[in-house]
Amino acid sequence: MKKFLALGDSFTEGVGDVDLSRPNQVRGWADRVAEVLCTQGDWEYANLAVRGKKIGQVINQQLDQGLSMKPDLVSIYAGGNDILRPTADLDALMRGYEGIVRRFTEAGSTVLLFTGFDTVESPLFSKTRPRTAIYNEKVREIADAHGAIIADYWRWREFSDLRYWAVDRLHMNELGHGLMASKVLNVLGEAKVTEGNWAHLIDAPVLPELAVNSRGEKLKAELGWAREHLAPWIKRRLTGTSSGDTLSAKYPQYLQLAPVID
Repeated sequence: MKKFLALGDSFTEGVGDVDLSRPNQVRGWADRVAEVLCTQGDWEYANLAVRGKKIGQVINQQLDQGLSMKPDLVSIYAGGNDILRPTADLDALMRGYEGIVRRFTEAGSTVLLFTGFDTVESPLFSKTRPRTAIYNEKVREIADAHGAIIADYWRWREFSDLRYWAVDRLHMNELGHGLMASKVLNVLGEAKVTEGNWAHLIDAPVLPELAVNSRGEKLKAELGWAREHLAPWIKRRLTGTSSGDTLSAKYPQYLQLAPVID
């Protein structure tokens, strides 16, 4: 039985892909990938990712537990919450990140890493683009040094379409997570981690028509978004709290995850 372990923050926990029947009430790309692995191959799955976590917290709260679980495949994505803090020392943080990858590869795990999303078209986060570019180059260097696989989120331009994003504009919605799962399965297939390329087993997202709103409707939507999502996010930054402070990992032990039956 092969083991797939997912580490990281909200991206890997699945925030934005709402599923009230699941732990933490989210599904996400990692669950979707695991559903295929568990049904098509001899795999088990665990997910230690929790929203809001920074690189240091992943090291302190997820690394040792993850190593003890001896995964055959481990996905790691953290750093987005660090990039949003302009005073964070990216060089130092990425040295710690490399330490995570090194310890898993030395333990015999195949490591899957992600580049960061290109925020060039985001009015709110476009100023973080240079820091994300530095982060991405560090990720590529780490992958080269330790033989890790890369899921190149930065280059997947489809995700610039707002219809793949949740109402908070920070996380992918269920369509985005579905597309990401297909992309990841394709990467795993090309790297021969899986016995075949199973990306086609995830239905291609069907995008809704783009809404055409009046100027007044757009202004109302912007004000509503600022009140419901931006203001709480700023408050958490100012108070040093996180939306994941009261949450635990979704799947702290390995299990075989069944696919959703519509």
